[in-house]
Amino acid sequence: MKFIVIIFLFLEGVLMSQSLSSIEVKGVKIPVIYEKDTHLPITSLQLVVRKSGSIEDDGHAGLARFTASLLNEGSKKMGSIKFSTELDQRAINLSVHSGAETFVYELSCLKEQFPFGISMLKQLLDDPNFTKESFIKVQSQTLGYLSGKENDFDYIANVNLKKLIYKNTPIEHPFAGDEKSIKSLTLSEVEKFYENHLDLSNLIIVVGGDIDEEEFKRLIIPILGGLKKGTKRELGYFDANGDEKEKIIKKDTEQAYIYFGAPLYLKSGDRDIYKSKVASFILGESGFGSRLMEEVRVKKGLAYSVYSRNGINKSHSSFTGYLQTKTDNLKEAKKLVKNVIDNFVKEGASADELEQAKKFLLGSEPLRNETLSQRLNRAFFEYYGGYKLGHSKRVLQDIEKLSLKDLNDFIKKHSEITKLSFSIVTK
Repeated sequence: MKFIVIIFLFLEGVLMSQSLSSIEVKGVKIPVIYEKDTHLPITSLQLVVRKSGSIEDDGHAGLARFTASLLNEGSKKMGSIKFSTELDQRAINLSVHSGAETFVYELSCLKEQFPFGISMLKQLLDDPNFTKESFIKVQSQTLGYLSGKENDFDYIANVNLKKLIYKNTPIEHPFAGDEKSIKSLTLSEVEKFYENHLDLSNLIIVVGGDIDEEEFKRLIIPILGGLKKGTKRELGYFDANGDEKEKIIKKDTEQAYIYFGAPLYLKSGDRDIYKSKVASFILGESGFGSRLMEEVRVKKGLAYSVYSRNGINKSHSSFTGYLQTKTDNLKEAKKLVKNVIDNFVKEGASADELEQAKKFLLGSEPLRNETLSQRLNRAFFEYYGGYKLGHSKRVLQDIEKLSLKDLNDFIKKHSEITKLSFSIVTK
């Protein structure tokens, strides 16, 4: 108990330094998540745009990610090489990337270089390098990346699993797109996506490091003045299906690549997510010692590694996992995975498994808060998920108090994870 109290005190010191405020631009109140950290003379900034990731590809797979890649080509005025050279000479990192739900501009640099970094960010926001030359370059790079994935059997199995469990939803397509979608993409589509999704009403700002909050606000407000006001977009929710389908792709391989998935009826913001965290750790997320690893590798020797996890998001949630095994062991390994998951739902966890999960999850918590980046990311996801800042502290308290009965009641309640679909690449 003393050790757990020390963890909570540590976290309280970290989390209390984070704050949530706002700035107003063109009548729009934009949330600002801030943490001051003077241990190193660095500053980190993220501009996160809601409902603007791959879920918004609108029937053209890879559009959001391609747009982010094109934005990494710098500004039209300076061009790719000069833009990146100016950043590199000052050790400034300025990049753009897209996720399933969000579109992110990220800036990090030494404190003394932050004003210059901000000016470069403004140039990128106002004058992106949307030229035919840059478009062709990124298109070629993307097609090369996709060509390299043709013999990446993990990638193939994973992409096909999403198609199985998220059929007829915006989640089913590969976020990088495919050869057909990227070849048919046009510069005007990228420009339209950018115009429709970059706005003030869907913006969240995350900033931290060796910078005063009020000083930052004075710097950032003029940078955002060129963005349109926009309207807040609502994020839909898409359930994974439990049809228990199977897709097998034949390739020249000595290993069978088995990816499996099922629905998980939890959403970001649900009260029981801390129970899901513990259950997932016990079943397949903890590596050696997990139920799946013990049964599939240690006892049967059917795989070098086997893993499962609960993926809980605002727009979609699912239970997924994977393993590799010899092609001759495919049927046996697949059957065993299904049996282990079935038994886990029926019988629940043991007292020892719960105790070991608590020790690890509580004991390793300080390691997940060591860096400014880790803490800012956690604060963002707390806010984005609908929680108050500091929610992670409450999660630890809930895990510490979790009883075996409450955990097993939760596990039995979520029998939907037994409705497994399999995506397999084999010989």
